[in-house]
Amino acid sequence: MSERPLLPLLGDAAPERRDAARNREALLVAAQEIIETCGIDGVTMDGVAARAGVGKGTVFRRFGSREGLMAALLNFSETEWQASVISGPPPLGPGAPPMERLLAFGRSRLETTLRFADLIRAAGAAGTRSYAAYSFVAMHVRYLMGEIGVTGDIALLATALLAPLEVPILEQQVQIEGMDLDRIHVAWVDLAHRITQH
Repeated sequence: MSERPLLPLLGDAAPERRDAARNREALLVAAQEIIETCGIDGVTMDGVAARAGVGKGTVFRRFGSREGLMAALLNFSETEWQASVISGPPPLGPGAPPMERLLAFGRSRLETTLRFADLIRAAGAAGTRSYAAYSFVAMHVRYLMGEIGVTGDIALLATALLAPLEVPILEQQVQIEGMDLDRIHVAWVDLAHRITQH
């Protein structure tokens, strides 16, 4: 597991020229700063261009649309999170028993999804992450379930564990049903023990 490279997210392109990479980083930093001070709704292509010190056309050429910019920011957060799963400290990263890693994964994914819920929605596709991002978490959970010794249809059992960690379900629980993170996490841990029978 630890040797696997990070998956490309959201259709990563070929390596960029140095100046294009600098512009891209400046635009993403500018967008992140605006989100931190004004929230997701405060991000406009004009505002990002002005804060980064480039023309508005540069933002559109680089990301295509506001949704594309949000997807690039989400991609960045997913790549960082993947790195913590692949090579970070245990129990989320390698070195802990597989059940401990699975439970740490659940808590981390729950917290990350709630932290980036607005960004996930702004990136489009009805508030879901990219196929590549979902493929990574599905592959990781299936791997851990195999290490634990789970029997049955691991692909579907992994989906049963992952579904409660996605934005639409979490928002239903938090915003409509009034559940807090700790209650959701305890229930998810119970589900993980029931599914893995460990």
